[in-house]
Amino acid sequence: MGKIPIPGGAWSSITKSSRRAVIRSTHMSRLASSISMSAETYDVIVIGGGHAGSEACTAAARTGAKTALLTQNLSTLGELSCNPSIGGIGKGHLVREVDALGGVMGDVADEAGIHFRMLNRRKGPAVRGPRGQMDRDLYKTHMQASLSNYPNLELIEGSAEDLLLEEGEGIETLVSFQDPTEDLTLLNSLDESNKKGASLASSKANQSQRKARIRGVVVTNTDGTTREIEAKCVVITTGTFLRGVLMQGKDRYSGGRHLRDSEKVEPPSVGLAKTLDRFNFNLGRLKTGTPARLDGTTIDWDQCTIQPSENPAAPFSHIRQFLGEQPPNVARNTLINCYMSRTSEATHKLVMDYAHTLPEYDGMDGKGNGPRYCPSIYKKVERFPDRTGHNSFLEPEGLNTNLVYPNGMSGPYPTEIQEKIFRTMPGLENVEIIRPGYDVEYDFVNPQTLTHTLETKTISGLFLAGQICGTTGYEEAAAQGIVAGANAGRAAVAAESAAGQSATPFILGRDEGYIGVLIDDLVTRGTQEPYRMFTSRAEYRISLRADNADLRLTRKGREYGLVSDEQRIASAEAREMMIEDRVDELKKFKLFVTDWAARDGSGLMGGDSMNKKGREGHKKTAEEILGMPHVTLDAVEKVVIEVQKEEREKAKALATTDAEKIGLAQNVLGPSPPSIFDTVEATIKYKSYVSRQNKDMESWRKAQGVRIPPDMVYEHSLLPTLSKEELEKLSTIRPSTFAEASQISGMTPQSLVYLYHVVTNRIKDKDRKKMATTTEIN
Repeated sequence: MGKIPIPGGAWSSITKSSRRAVIRSTHMSRLASSISMSAETYDVIVIGGGHAGSEACTAAARTGAKTALLTQNLSTLGELSCNPSIGGIGKGHLVREVDALGGVMGDVADEAGIHFRMLNRRKGPAVRGPRGQMDRDLYKTHMQASLSNYPNLELIEGSAEDLLLEEGEGIETLVSFQDPTEDLTLLNSLDESNKKGASLASSKANQSQRKARIRGVVVTNTDGTTREIEAKCVVITTGTFLRGVLMQGKDRYSGGRHLRDSEKVEPPSVGLAKTLDRFNFNLGRLKTGTPARLDGTTIDWDQCTIQPSENPAAPFSHIRQFLGEQPPNVARNTLINCYMSRTSEATHKLVMDYAHTLPEYDGMDGKGNGPRYCPSIYKKVERFPDRTGHNSFLEPEGLNTNLVYPNGMSGPYPTEIQEKIFRTMPGLENVEIIRPGYDVEYDFVNPQTLTHTLETKTISGLFLAGQICGTTGYEEAAAQGIVAGANAGRAAVAAESAAGQSATPFILGRDEGYIGVLIDDLVTRGTQEPYRMFTSRAEYRISLRADNADLRLTRKGREYGLVSDEQRIASAEAREMMIEDRVDELKKFKLFVTDWAARDGSGLMGGDSMNKKGREGHKKTAEEILGMPHVTLDAVEKVVIEVQKEEREKAKALATTDAEKIGLAQNVLGPSPPSIFDTVEATIKYKSYVSRQNKDMESWRKAQGVRIPPDMVYEHSLLPTLSKEELEKLSTIRPSTFAEASQISGMTPQSLVYLYHVVTNRIKDKDRKKMATTTEIN
């Protein structure tokens, strides 16, 4: 019992230091000085200071657009409203991609991280996801410091009450994008000769949908007065604030979220919702929840399972990774431990017994439409009645606080019921709740009303990003923010230049990044529930790894004005060159298979099978050996270095001059440095799989017209690789073709390919039976 245990003396060293107070004082003064008091015209205005807004405003600013970030409370910029963590499976890929494009989230997460782990480390590189536990105060402090000093960016404190618009059916856009891509899926299926015509047709169709053009924003100042601020483009990133309603038990009250460390509520955004409604945007209601915050001094940590941080850690920042630097708290060893507890049958009984005390929502006939993959404890127990327990990770919220976040335990019961539920869990028998958990229900816009630039089809110059588009999670919001901000900035800059000039849209394809998968899923399929990213959603996931995000995207970011930092560009180019050199070295090095087996010792490089008669003279390269199952780069390089050292010693004995001996010493390969290790290993390991992946996807594209039998039964016993969500949606929608099935939100490419094989095999079986019957009759 007592203070949250932190290894390495971190608690005492942090509490004695006034470093944070100095940082906070400094950055708040900078925030105040960066508030616009006079300028009333901007290229881009971003509404909302959350994760989508932070990336949108900085991306727009990097394109050269004069940008303003409008938020109702400057002190909450960069707030981690729910879970104090960044990254994870799929999500960590997004953070690395945002960083590769010059975004701010990755670097801030490194600065604020106090616990790091690489999830799925035992699995292949494609599905490994970096995750960091944040110190809430440090994250907010560093994000605010970054935004307050950002070139081309001003911060405005105030509330966006409404949009300034020029209205008219079919109104012309202020600036058009070259090759409009709202039909990106269609365009990708056409050959080059047809793409331009399809693009132009798409552009004309989109213009006919336009009803207005952005002119600016109506702002309510902190003193209650209002003013108009003009802009060429506006990005809305209102998160859970769009007609938000907070709920605990049967209590309902308007708000976007509770202020941290306060009973106060941040007011919802109602005027914007009414404007979107007036222009017939397809609005729906979603909900999310945040669990209670627990007093760490009342937890018996000895009864919980410890989850220590990795040290050294894998940073989110590509620059930091290339330079071999550790995140600051890792370098100082000011890290915390996380812990795991677990629910029990007693927990589940209370969860169900008190279900009648839960809120009644607007969505789904009072049940609420919450995240499928981050459900409340009630939804978990209801959905999996046979489970005797669910894990809950106890995550300290910072170095200077006793607050603990119980991951996986959201449930907006009355406070006394929440306490009863927690006290049935190991280590929490005497726990005290500092702040009870609550839910928030809010409006979202069907993302099918957007193009792939995240511009709305109805209002020209209006972009949306984040939870307003139906997603859940900080990382998904940041990924949308960087795309919306980049395109708003590029459009505004083009409009400012020579008349008639169009802007090239910044769009990532599904084969380029998880950001491309995310946005394509949203704008082509839409979503009926909060969307979160998983690696399974990407058909090209073998190529789209967290370790190679900079190699995939930094060059494109530079081309589109998002990356101008010479250090970032140089590190990406140097890393690419180092990887190519190392792969070439491994391709050139050859050894008899019998020698590989003899030097290995583990049996993974062939073992006794390499000693079979007739194989004595057969050689394999280091690349070929690394491509074998379970063989690691460490093991291969160890053999290579060992052989090269032996050859060097033999050559040294024959050398006649000192110069010759020095030259020989330089011919020995060194171990791959950490900055390229994972990428070199994955590049070689996945070489054959990437080729097969591309062939599979090509076959799938050609097969989308194949019909699905109307009597198809969607059950786990027949389709064991499909998730419960996919089986449920297929049973409900019953698509008639694979093209229709591919448009169902939540259907992964791998599941569609598997279903295709099942259906085609079934058709072949029927044809064979029919042929056999015909033969018998004849």
